[in-house]
Amino acid sequence: MPKLKTHKGAAARFRVTGGGKIMRMYGSRNNFRRKKRTAVNALYSRTVEVAPSHTKLVRRLLAGQG
Repeated sequence: MPKLKTHKGAAARFRVTGGGKIMRMYGSRNNFRRKKRTAVNALYSRTVEVAPSHTKLVRRLLAGQG
């Protein structure tokens, strides 16, 4: 079976931590940031863990990494 290639779009959006968790950024970070409250803007800079139901799919997309 050939080696799996990394899905580059997924590689740009997801990071795998040392413990194996898959982290993602919040969406909708680019438009109308000036209108949003400061507290809401602060939330956009954080990373959150990918939902368990999507973890298997994302791992498959990132299979070619490392």
